[in-house]
Amino acid sequence: MLYYFSMKKYKVVTLGCRTNQYESQAFADQLKKEGYIEAKGGERADLCIVNTCTVTESADKRSLYQIRKVARDFSPEKLVVTGCLAERSKKELEKLSEVTHVVSNQQKETLLSEVFPEKEWPEFQIERFEAHTRAFVKIQDGCNSYCSYCVIPFVRGRSRSKKVFDILREIEALVENGYKEVVLTGINIGDFDGDQSPPVRLSDLIRQVDKIPGLERIRVSSIDPDEVDDDLLDAIINGEKTAPSMHIVLQSGSNLTLKRMRRKYTKQDFIDATSRLLKGNPNFTFTTDIIVGFPGETEAEFQETLQLMEEVHFAKVHMFPYSDRPKTRASRMPNKVSPEVIQERKALLLKRAEKNSYELRETFIGSEFLVLLETEEKPGYMMGHTENFLPVYVPKQNLRSNTLIKVKCTGNNPEGLIGENQADRKIQTLFA
Repeated sequence: MLYYFSMKKYKVVTLGCRTNQYESQAFADQLKKEGYIEAKGGERADLCIVNTCTVTESADKRSLYQIRKVARDFSPEKLVVTGCLAERSKKELEKLSEVTHVVSNQQKETLLSEVFPEKEWPEFQIERFEAHTRAFVKIQDGCNSYCSYCVIPFVRGRSRSKKVFDILREIEALVENGYKEVVLTGINIGDFDGDQSPPVRLSDLIRQVDKIPGLERIRVSSIDPDEVDDDLLDAIINGEKTAPSMHIVLQSGSNLTLKRMRRKYTKQDFIDATSRLLKGNPNFTFTTDIIVGFPGETEAEFQETLQLMEEVHFAKVHMFPYSDRPKTRASRMPNKVSPEVIQERKALLLKRAEKNSYELRETFIGSEFLVLLETEEKPGYMMGHTENFLPVYVPKQNLRSNTLIKVKCTGNNPEGLIGENQADRKIQTLFA
């Protein structure tokens, strides 16, 4: 029987957020423990899983394209569709001839049991994060906010948290498997409560993760500015392993737009949160999400967003052109922005974001950082990130992925900083 399972092949395709990426890795780990091997291009797969996204109309189209592509490329015996599009369009997906199973988000952790009910499967958690030097660890799922543009509460459900013990155990296993950096992620991690009463705050979880031996870096992913309270700030600024970089969600620099979006914070809340973190550590950097072309967004409101970008200078901006989503309030709002104007604003915002991130990196030329090396993105150069999430390119020489090295930033280009390996410099000095 073990030999039979060892010959079975699988393929998992992931679209969308880091939470989906975590869940797809958990599927892969479960399958590998039972002897499955990943199918390569052109091979027939026994099982294919497509983990979909529905955050925008283009995400819907990409998800449908991948379902058909997987069916064509791998001719699977079972093709399972899950994720947010599967939650929102279950009946439509079940009509596709290629699809054998549609599994909801709420059943993701038991997906393999839904498809193979006769078999017992390993626990739904990750032990590695393939093709990544940092591992995303899901600590929370769902959302209670119901922002006017967002379909996620309808497809992910109410907020719910993973237990602290399970999170710590999972991270310890990742460290044992060689991972030096983890990213705490979820749909809305500001709602984290540890699934217990009294609740465990996100700041308390971070402090416990900070004590795990062998872990080098902790990052916090995607939080709202009003959730950066003094306790969370203290946990991040004063942690031994917490990285001085956060993804704090903006969406718009206009209070009028934020109000129509039903966001629960103001532009000033965002400025206050970033200012307080920078006061705690002047090297702190920020990434964010911004939506352009929200219904009713005037030119003046869009300019407010550009102005805030000038104030903060983000290391990276994830830009989303507004897209109507079924069941949301925004889809029924008047004064829709034309596609042509959305495209113009998108191009302008991306150009401004690139300019600002370049200028931000310029301020760190001459600084030294610990860089976790990731991949050889350019021939002869390894790319990695500093602790404050700036991309750095270092001459490859004998360097390897998943290695922490001290780097001096000597230059800058549109892709990232240019760095000099300080270990090599010490060797050269000794023999000079």
